[in-house]
Amino acid sequence: MINCLPDSDIECFIEEDVPYGDLTTHLLGIGDRTGQIIFSTREETTLCCTEEAARVLRKCGATITSCMPSGTKLFAGIDFLAAQGPTRALHAGWKVALNLLEHASGIASRTQRIVEKATSVNPALSVVTTRKSFPGTKKIAIKAITSGGALPHRLGLSETVLVFKQHTTFLGGLESFLSTIAELRVKARETKIIVEADTCEEALLIARNGADIVQLDKISPDELADTVTAIRTVNPNILISAAGGINESNAAEYAKTGIDIIVLSSVYFGKPSDIGVTIQPV
Repeated sequence: MINCLPDSDIECFIEEDVPYGDLTTHLLGIGDRTGQIIFSTREETTLCCTEEAARVLRKCGATITSCMPSGTKLFAGIDFLAAQGPTRALHAGWKVALNLLEHASGIASRTQRIVEKATSVNPALSVVTTRKSFPGTKKIAIKAITSGGALPHRLGLSETVLVFKQHTTFLGGLESFLSTIAELRVKARETKIIVEADTCEEALLIARNGADIVQLDKISPDELADTVTAIRTVNPNILISAAGGINESNAAEYAKTGIDIIVLSSVYFGKPSDIGVTIQPV
């Protein structure tokens, strides 16, 4: 599992919420009292960022007493993270840790549900996610989708070759670009060449001209199933991915078409997980 949040990010999260200390806890005079904080699920949840939440609490001065790893799937009513320490530490880390857990676990839970539905009908299918996470949250988003059983489609523009019509329009169109694939393959020997198609006709043209993956965008499952059959006839070795509008409600239908890869963004958008917190004296 990818775990890529450095200490500098954790410290920024804390500084953003507690830039000058906790005024309420200070005025109430309870900061030195010893307490305990416990996080628990209120619904079926795939956990994510428990490790980061624990680091938040530690940096605020608490001691972690239990922590389940990201990727753990739990029913409602299960305690999964607990810490003890001065009340000022618990209150300083409380909402920062909770926000991380709820947002990341929401993405992880949606991802796992989609992965389970899609692979139940197509076990060889890969589920990958796009670059459409909210700016500034990519590290958390990538950890969340890997916690849910998916992988990133593209981490960024620097390591992948994915050709859209927005590229080929500068090259004389799709057919003109496809005539250069052999040359492109020499330039990027270690990188797969992915070309997006908007229609069945474009997909067949791409399949005939040596791309490694043809990506079909915004095509219904019914039309896609026929297109997959046609593509396999033309080029049985090419991989086929589908993107555009795929979510929890239709992922299984897309998986049934026989594609190799589902590409989606929907996991990034939705309700955070419902996680409960109790803070009490020890």
